[in-house]
Amino acid sequence: MNIKFRKIIIGTRGSQLALWQAEWVKGEMLKNFPKLQIEVDIIKTTGDKVLDSPLSKIGDKGLFTKEIEHALLAKQVDLAVHSLKDLPTSLPDGLIIGAITKREDVRDVFIAHPQKKYKIFDEVPMNGKIATGSLRRKCQILNWRPDLEIIDLRGNLNTRFTKLDASDWDGIILASAGVTRLGFENRITESFPTGKMLPAVGQGALGIEIREDDRDIIQYLHPLISQATTFSTLGERSFLRTLEGGCQIPVGAYARIENNEFIMDGMIGSLDGKKMVRGKVCGVPEKSEELGQQLAQTLYASGGREILEQIRKQA
Repeated sequence: MNIKFRKIIIGTRGSQLALWQAEWVKGEMLKNFPKLQIEVDIIKTTGDKVLDSPLSKIGDKGLFTKEIEHALLAKQVDLAVHSLKDLPTSLPDGLIIGAITKREDVRDVFIAHPQKKYKIFDEVPMNGKIATGSLRRKCQILNWRPDLEIIDLRGNLNTRFTKLDASDWDGIILASAGVTRLGFENRITESFPTGKMLPAVGQGALGIEIREDDRDIIQYLHPLISQATTFSTLGERSFLRTLEGGCQIPVGAYARIENNEFIMDGMIGSLDGKKMVRGKVCGVPEKSEELGQQLAQTLYASGGREILEQIRKQA
């Protein structure tokens, strides 16, 4: 392989977690290509600037990616590192996903208030308060425990922990991957089984976005690609794309490869958690995108359509 070494600029958000992810990608690239010169450029996104509104009220697509994508298209940066769950399922013309990395734990976790004696979600008393910034989590929590009060929660991990500790809430719900990456595992009091709480599409994986015509970059990213995670998350993204969902719609999905078979669970739920449709699809990994689309169409036909129409009326 004829490898041309050049200076590479990684575009990223400025949160502690985003910087960890960008530095991890930089480290992996240097491990494989030590002669590369790599810099990290911090770009502020809409989702970082507007912190006083729920995500679902700001808009649904590209909240944490649009400004970075503009920099990528303008050739101010050479690649962008995103949490895959933040990356819209349809990318701007001229941009592609160059690599999807090996997935961390996909599950959501419960972090109980440190001053409360209970540590398990089921032990939270009647009419307790749980904080989350995700409609997907809110829907599944209320389906499970309709008595609970859901508090909207925004901000980076440190901010969320600080808010929890200073509050009268019973706990917060976060993605395991982010908590683990930043070394806060000791705060986790319970991990939710995916049978109870389906994760967000792409949760736990990183998506590295590049310009479609930048063939040099592809070779540097090749060692970071996880084939199993790629099949799984492309299936999930196809599921979400078919439903045209963003963060304003409670949609969850979890795909994995087991014994060389693609298996995916998906759900669509109402904002109050009273209505929910779930389903499963299996098949060959190479057809993951078709299977994701198929599951979306099945759920849409079996009650999902009414749920989504009702949500869009309320928006």
